[in-house]
Amino acid sequence: MNILAYSKIMVIGNNGSGKSFLSKQLAAITGLPLVHLDVEYWLPNLTRPSDDWWRQRNIELIAQEKWILDGNFPQGGAMELRWAAADLVIFLDVNRFACMAGAIKRNGKERPDGPREFHAKFDLGFLGFCVFIWRFKRLRKAGYLASREKYPGTPFFVINGRREMHRLLREWRDMHVRI
Repeated sequence: MNILAYSKIMVIGNNGSGKSFLSKQLAAITGLPLVHLDVEYWLPNLTRPSDDWWRQRNIELIAQEKWILDGNFPQGGAMELRWAAADLVIFLDVNRFACMAGAIKRNGKERPDGPREFHAKFDLGFLGFCVFIWRFKRLRKAGYLASREKYPGTPFFVINGRREMHRLLREWRDMHVRI
């Protein structure tokens, strides 16, 4: 796949799957502007926005000529809007053990791809987050695959694991260098 042929890329997958890592690398390779939906979604004090506000914010984001959108946040039909506007959807289908390890590894660290208040701690909230990660396949994956069926004209590219992601990133960097 020629990643340089796309100008609106949506990166989705389970929490801890490597969406932000992949998105940052893709932005460096393609030169496309990167939008971390964690930063856009959460209001001060980790307040959730209304569905209407979130939908409107997504309309503004996808109106841009070029982008990489990193994240899920389907609230208010926002994922449907992004999917319809994307010219490529990349789904990270990473096993839940690796996703859990990713979430634990970044636990308590400040991240530029999330709100400043978003510092996970080993508490009941983090335990709930881990359960959310663990139940991804049963609760959320089917919805992503159903969206794939709704938008058959939008290329849907599945990356099965971190090893495959790193291999593809090497190929895409090499492709960028050759051009």
